[in-house]
This record gives sequence, C-alpha cells and structure tokens, in this order.
Amino acid sequence: MIVYLKEFCMSNIFENFLSNRVLPRFSIFLIDHLMIIFSCIAMYLVRYGFSGLTPAVRADGITLTLLLIFFNTIFFVTFRTFSGILRFSSFTDLMRIIYSLVLGYLLTYIAVWVIKRFDPEFSASNMIFSAIFFLNLSLMIFSRILVKEAYESITRSTVKPVNVFIYGTRQAGISVAKALKGNSEFNYRLMGFISDEQHMIGKQLMGVTIYANDEHIFRTLEVKDVKTIIVSPQKMEEIRNSNLLVNFVDHNISLLTTVPMSEWDGTLASKSQIKDVQIEDLLPRDPIHVNMLRIAEILEGKRVMVTGAAGSIGSEIVRQVASFNPYSIILIDQAETPLHNMRLELQEKWRDLRTELIVADISNASRMEQVFIRTRPQYIFHAAAYKHVPMMEDNVSESVQTNILGAKIVADLAVKYKALRFGMVSTDKAVNPSNIMGCSKRICEIYVQSLAKHLEKTGVSTTKFITTRFGNVLGSNGSVIPLFREQIRKGGPVTVTHPEIIRYFMTIPEACQLVLEACAMGENGEIYIFDMGKPVKILDLAKRMIRLSGTPNVKIEFTGLRHGEKLYEELLNIKEITKPTHHEKIMIADVRAYEYGEVSKQIDDLIRVSYDYDDMRTVKKMKELVPEFRSINSPYEAVDRLLEKITNGTEVRKS
Repeated sequence: MIVYLKEFCMSNIFENFLSNRVLPRFSIFLIDHLMIIFSCIAMYLVRYGFSGLTPAVRADGITLTLLLIFFNTIFFVTFRTFSGILRFSSFTDLMRIIYSLVLGYLLTYIAVWVIKRFDPEFSASNMIFSAIFFLNLSLMIFSRILVKEAYESITRSTVKPVNVFIYGTRQAGISVAKALKGNSEFNYRLMGFISDEQHMIGKQLMGVTIYANDEHIFRTLEVKDVKTIIVSPQKMEEIRNSNLLVNFVDHNISLLTTVPMSEWDGTLASKSQIKDVQIEDLLPRDPIHVNMLRIAEILEGKRVMVTGAAGSIGSEIVRQVASFNPYSIILIDQAETPLHNMRLELQEKWRDLRTELIVADISNASRMEQVFIRTRPQYIFHAAAYKHVPMMEDNVSESVQTNILGAKIVADLAVKYKALRFGMVSTDKAVNPSNIMGCSKRICEIYVQSLAKHLEKTGVSTTKFITTRFGNVLGSNGSVIPLFREQIRKGGPVTVTHPEIIRYFMTIPEACQLVLEACAMGENGEIYIFDMGKPVKILDLAKRMIRLSGTPNVKIEFTGLRHGEKLYEELLNIKEITKPTHHEKIMIADVRAYEYGEVSKQIDDLIRVSYDYDDMRTVKKMKELVPEFRSINSPYEAVDRLLEKITNGTEVRKS
C-alpha cells in the first residue's frame, strides 16, 4: 500500500511538473536549427562517408548549412514556428513548419544554383539537397508529434474515458470532435456522430459512423454504452426551439454543449468551455423578432428611467435600452446591493453611457418628485413591484403601498413632468386574480388605463401609457427554475406544489424585447398581452431538470398549492377580447373601461385603509374595486363569502 502511494505521489508530482513547465521559445528555436545542422551532417555522411569528406566537400557542406540556417531563420520568424507549446501542437502548427521549410529551402536552392553558375564544382547535388529537406521536415514534424504523444501518455487520466456522441456534422461539430481527440484533458472518447442531414447518414467521419436521429438511435447509444451527447453550438442554434433534444433527456441521456454560436471562435481549448445544456434550451418556443429599428428611433438620445432596475426584468430592460444609445438611463431601486452590481456591469460594458443609479422607494412621493425634477425622464419603464404570491398574501399592506401606490406616484409624476411614454410591466396573474399580488397589479392596470383615457379626453397631457402583461420568465429571481436547480444541487427533494400545475414561460430577454416593442407601437392606454407559446407542466419540468443534472435519484415531493396559487394562469379574462397588432406575438386586450375619477377615489381609499394594517379590511377594498378577484386556498376566502352575503342581501331588499 505504501509503495503504491509513493508511486501515485511521484506520478502526480511528475505530471504537475510537466503541466506547469513550458519550454522557452528560444530553446525551440535553437533545437530547430540543430535539426537543420544534423540533417546536413547526416546526409553528407550517407553520401560521402567519413573517407569522402575532403576539405573541399566539407567547405561546401558548411556553406550549404549556413545558407539553410540563414534562409530558414527568416521564415521560422515569419511563421513563428517556435511560438507554440510543443505538447499542444496542432495541425495548424505543423502546416506552419511545412510552409516555412518549403520557402526556406526554395530560397536556399536558388542561392545554390547561383553559386553553381560561378563554381561548377560546388558539391551539393539535387539528391543531397532533397534528402536534407525531407530529413529536416521529418525531424521537425515528428519531434512535435513525439512530444505531444509522450505528454498525453504520461498525463493521461487513469479514469475511464466517457463515451460520447457529437450531435452535428458541420464545421462546429467537427471542431469539437478534433478538440476531444487532440486534448486528453477532456477525457471523452468519440463513438459517433448524430446528424439530421439525410445525405450524411451512414458515412464515416473522423473514423466513426454518422447516425440518424430516429427511433433507432437509442438502441445504438445503448449498444455503444453512450450516455452523453455533446451538441455542437451550430446544431444548438438550429434546434433550440424544437423538441429534438427532449427525447434524449427523457431517455436519461446527459446533454452537453459549448459556448453559444455568437461566442464560438471555432476552437475548444479547455474543458471549462463544455457545459450542461440548460432546461431553458429544452422549452420549445418560436423565436421572437422585434422591430429593433423602430425601438432605436424612439430611444436614441432620450432620457430613460427604469424603476425596479436591479430586478430580473428591470435589469434586462436596462441592458437592452443601453444598446440603443440613449442620452442617459436613470436606474431606480431600493435594493442596494443588486443596484451596485448593476453599476459595476454598466461600467464594464457601457463605460461611456450616462447613468444615474438612485436608491429610492417608489412609494415615497416626495423622494420620487425630487428625482423627477432633477432627471426629467422622457421614457419610463415601470418594472418595480413585489411579485412573490405567497409573500404578498402575508403582507397585504406592503403589496398595496408598493405595487399600487408606487405605480400611481410614478404615473402621476410622468404626467406632471411631461414624459413622452410610460410603460408598465404587469403579469398574467392580474387576470381573474386569485391572490393579493395579482389583484394589486390589476388595480395598477386599471389606474394607468383610466388615467390614459382621462388625459386623452381632456387633452391636458401628451404622455402615452402602455401596459404589458405576460407570464413567468425563465430564470428570474425567485422563480421555479433557480429553485429546482438549487434543490437538485443539494440532493433534493424537489418540491412541486401540485402534479397538474402548469405555467407559461418566456426568457427574460424575450420578455423585455416585447416590452420595448409594445411601448414603441403603443398609441395610448392599451394593455398588451404576449403570445407565451405552449404552457409547461411544472412536474415535467422538474423531471427533466433532474435528468439533465445526471443525478436521477433526486425525489420529487408535492407540497400542495400555496395561498392564492392557481393550477393554471390566464393571459385574458373570459370577457376580454384580443385585437391583433402588426407583431404576431403581441395582441391588445380589449378590457373593461373604468372612469378615472371614481377609480382614483377608490384607490386613494384603498391606500388609506392599507396604512391601518388591517388585512381583512384592505382585501375587502381590493375586491370591491376588482369584483373578479376570488381568493383561492387563502384565508381571504372569508371576505368573498362576506361580500356574497352583502350582495345577496342587497338583492333581496331590492326585490
């Protein structure tokens, strides 16, 4: 045992020594010149022998050697044949050697030809010259191959390599395969390719067979003991919005990929560039195209304010707005640390952009007015809100004061200080709300829309108001995917509230693109809803995330619906009708109109009651303002029953 440990330690020390030591460039440069000298001496000895090396032959041989050294030095420096690390020599490095030697020997041959014109006795025949060239070329190429093979043999992992298939047979897939074969760090063994191109099926590529992605592929993977597929970045772009990868996950096949095609430089240098395929990549969604030119026209050179700028949606809006060259961006949030992180990101990526980061509570009217006086925003994206359903069920007054009062203050200030557009981010939970958070956002919608129509009638303001309504965004703070990811990392269990619960999903960048597009196209007072694609069953999502993680023993537990949680969300009320827009993914909800004066009075009453911190009274006010608000799995169902009794009693008295 002790002997084994000593051998293991020595092996590790030797391997670390080799890994950390790099031969200096001058040493490689010198060795290459020694190979030229050796090639000349060896070929002259083969041709003339020791006895035939007369002083004249030796003098001619020295002349030829010096010429070869001179001209090859020029091209060694030109092609930098000595600049690579020998143990990582690639085909490109070998081609540089060939180019430099061919050109160096060609110039030497011309020089020898000139010498022979003046000295016909010069002893450098074409046969000797050719022999020296081929010996020199062989030594330089095979020395690098030998060093590479010796290094890989010594440092090769004792761990059994992982059998893999590569999905994709175009250039990116081939580059990945070459990297796997040429670098022992990866510890993968290429067993085959998968292709969707019919003319490639059954052919050989890099010594392995190309297979079709059909019903037989899983049998092939089983026979070849392959449980991992690396998807080339090019193929990843092609199939991102399809179901082609889902079948692999459902058969417990691990999926890996590299950096996105937008960042792909054609090489795969280290294992850190290979990463797990994310669950976001497996949710089928049609790609979204927005009118970037139209958005640029309205935002370029403008002062833009984003509330909730440190949150998931707000921060992405900031990033997208920054790319349209605004005059300035005013970022408002009360979360100090995330706002500081945004400051660092903006300094790194948009160093020349004017930004003002303000820690402020949007429900503080005097503070917000002071901000508006100083910054005078022309475009406002209002993303600040409390969004977690269970938290707001337990903190009703905070939901009212932040979501409703905050939106009211920012909207009123937008009018007062003559902002051009006000875009509010809403949610599908505002439709037939079943919880406090959803109802608070519906009240925000009602206020903003009624204010827009009121201003349109009176003509006292040119501020246009637009509301956008969409569902869950993938990877947002506190959303289900980061939660599941963390639970899986800890070994489970993964908690799902109900086996039948479904949700709509959209990526954060997609959602924000549609917010910008809707704000660009909006006339005034519209509530835009987005086509969220097909809903996703949360249980299926959890199962696939577990399979993707490679830890199939993680259990799933059902915890029951939380307070105010629905089995499914709606983007529209049953009574609402949608109208199309020029964008196929964006529609306008034709919702019930409210009279501004009455709405404003009711909201003021609601806000006043919220400061009494009597949850039941506050919820009662909310339900009176939004009659379709029916609590589910919540203590506020008692308020629904009370309102029903009051309504029924009123109807009885009338009859």
